[in-house]
This record gives sequence, structure tokens and C-alpha cells, in this order.
Amino acid sequence: MEYLTFAEFEELNGRELDEATFNKLLPKASAILDNATSHFYQMNKMESDNQWRVGQFKRALCSQIEYFHVLGATTFEEINNSPQTFSAGRTSVSNASRYNPSGANESKPLVAEDVFLFLEKTGLLYSGVAVW
Repeated sequence: MEYLTFAEFEELNGRELDEATFNKLLPKASAILDNATSHFYQMNKMESDNQWRVGQFKRALCSQIEYFHVLGATTFEEINNSPQTFSAGRTSVSNASRYNPSGANESKPLVAEDVFLFLEKTGLLYSGVAVW
């Protein structure tokens, strides 16, 4: 089930992205949001849900696609696979952490922070026990 069309992505997202890249990133981004929302839209129809909540979900999906596009990666390993330091001749470049005094890099998350901005207050992030 596709949650978002390319036309909707263009309408909701301010940045340009070609359709081939969108189609490549959509399945993984959808899987990430399914995980974050406990697969809510796998068990409930988007068409019959509150349209504001559906809109927020689609905006979150756009954010996740954009996050993957900007990073050029879709897995945790790819996202966090940058070297701590590298040298070329007598020049050395270090990617020290802003937060860790030892200089070790912190991991970047697989889920874009913007996803949570769109999904908070929608009920889609509820992680309690649901009784069906």
C-alpha cells in the first residue's frame, strides 16, 4: 500500500526531488513510519481516518524521504558510516562531536526528527496496549 503519490509529495514538500528518487526512497520511508506508528495504517484505512491526522502522517513521510535524500542513505549503517578522521598528505580532518568530550561521533538516528514534529498530538505515536 502506497501512502503517498509523487504529486502529493510535490505539493506537500518544498524541495525538488525527481520522481525516480522519490520512488526509490518511498518504500523504506514508509517502513520507518509504519514502525514508528505501530503499523496503524496497515490496520486502518487512511480514507476513513481523520483527514488532519492523515495529512500529518503524509507530511511526516515527506520529511523522512527528504531526510534520506539529504543524507544519501537509507540504513542506520550507511547514515553512520562516516570516518572519525582522515588524512591527505600533511592535512588531517577530524569530525569531532559537538556533544561528546572524547571527540567520538554520536550516532545519527534512522528516523528524521521532523517526523516526530508532525506526528505528535496525532495519537499515532501511542505505544501502549491497544485492545481491538
